[in-house]
Amino acid sequence: MSKISLLVAEIGSTTTVINGFDFSGSEPIFIGQGQAFTSVEDGDVNIGVNNAIEDFKKNAGFDSLEWDQLIATSSAAGGLKMTVHGLVYDMTVKAAKEAALGAGANIKFITSGKLRRTDLKKIEEIQPNIILIAGGIDYGERDTAIENAEKIAQLDIKAPIIYAGNIENDEEIKLIFEEAGMEIYIVDNVYPRIDQLNIEPTRAVIQDVFERHIIHAPGMEKITELVNGSIMPTPGAVMEASRLLYEELGDLMTIDVGGATTDVHSVAEVSEEIQRILISPEPKAKRSVEGDLGCYVSMPNVVEFIGKENIAEKMNVSMEELEEIIEKHQPIPSTEIDIQFSEILAEYATITAVKRHAGTYRDMYGAEGKKTLAQGKDLTTVKYIIGTGGALSRLPNRIEMMKKIARSNSGHELLPTKEAEILVDNDYIMASLGVMSRQHPEQALALLKKSIGI
Repeated sequence: MSKISLLVAEIGSTTTVINGFDFSGSEPIFIGQGQAFTSVEDGDVNIGVNNAIEDFKKNAGFDSLEWDQLIATSSAAGGLKMTVHGLVYDMTVKAAKEAALGAGANIKFITSGKLRRTDLKKIEEIQPNIILIAGGIDYGERDTAIENAEKIAQLDIKAPIIYAGNIENDEEIKLIFEEAGMEIYIVDNVYPRIDQLNIEPTRAVIQDVFERHIIHAPGMEKITELVNGSIMPTPGAVMEASRLLYEELGDLMTIDVGGATTDVHSVAEVSEEIQRILISPEPKAKRSVEGDLGCYVSMPNVVEFIGKENIAEKMNVSMEELEEIIEKHQPIPSTEIDIQFSEILAEYATITAVKRHAGTYRDMYGAEGKKTLAQGKDLTTVKYIIGTGGALSRLPNRIEMMKKIARSNSGHELLPTKEAEILVDNDYIMASLGVMSRQHPEQALALLKKSIGI
């Protein structure tokens, strides 16, 4: 019988991966992986988790297995579905959105101003896991958030509510939802003053609420029979790993090109030069999700963006041959031609997602003539670009793809420079290490540094 310290289950929409770790020696060890199909549709994700554990045992050469702790990340059962409702989009709504995305949420609906009947109908159709209400700087506008709270309290929604708006409304909004019998969390304002973001308290509460409520998601009800530690949204776990690594390395960016989406996580301070001309504040830790950029589910979108003629020319194939490649495309490419096709998709997704994540210079014209300002996230300070996910940890030309980010700058984008060092999550374990870092930060950091080769 073999006994190890920790198993981490990454429960995805289609695949569940088990990563095994041992802490009994002087240094933590990554033992290996197992995987199986996720079993949400069977009404019990434990089936998939147990099958992945069996695959892990086979790969590791274990006849039997015991472990001290099993923790998990999850994007199954639709992930962490949230709706966000604020006052002014460019201020409180944006701040609330940044907090939700940074926590690993899948934002389904965003509104600014007072909710309309059509907005309320859409919220009921989505049936979010969490609803986030914001609005108004502290001691500023009060009425919109209160009216929105009263309307949401009347809906047939079981989701917990997080309020992160004008501090003057705290007691009133708490009373509204308590009287409606709904779970309410009052958090510090995400936008307490003009040009000040305060998203970390909300981000932390979102992850805590997710951990408490994920067990009620379809197929997840029995997960506590196996998991005896933390459960985090998978994207939130990647952000946690990025933040942990930031403390060691400084300004960095992590890119995860998946089958359906491409996520970009940046943890970076704004440069002094950009700070002087920045139109509005940006969070130090920022995540963006591009739902139209991916190498499998979103493959048709990426093919359309690039153009079939351009792809055929790059691959030196006929249009008929390309159509056959597209028709037979699989999540994990196996042949040389499939790998070439996947690399074209992944390169486009990588560069496009980072460009959407990054800020830009803007020329403004006034009485004094032209003035150059900056808007969005400053990535010019990024020292390290880290690739994770299947594409950027496995494809042969993954490093060259990420080098092209800096070379793609048209001159007005706040992208990383050519001096940024490219690193790869070779063991493909960033999400596992992110959730591990909650209870075992030193071991997680050591394993993370080993995976990226520093």
